[in-house]
Amino acid sequence: MCPLQIETMAVIGEELCLTFNDGVEIYLPLPLLRRACPCAACQGEPDAMGRVVRPKVELKENSTHLRQITPVGSYALQLFWQDGHSTGIYSLPYLRELFSHV
Repeated sequence: MCPLQIETMAVIGEELCLTFNDGVEIYLPLPLLRRACPCAACQGEPDAMGRVVRPKVELKENSTHLRQITPVGSYALQLFWQDGHSTGIYSLPYLRELFSHV
């Protein structure tokens, strides 16, 4: 079986639509994607004792407007938000997992 890949992607209204090479099509609300940003600034990172303190992230009015989508190799997407945030790398399995909770 081929590794998971994205065949098509588009922003439709307030959702990111992705079609994968296995035929699965998902729609992810942009506010959900922004809140689920996997970067350390949004999700926290472990300290020396292994504790993760999640930072308080305050979203602005334009924080959920997507400016650009860039593939990272063939395994992830980097999302660039209108508020300037862009450090999150969303793996393809992570995007599928997020959709399972929509």
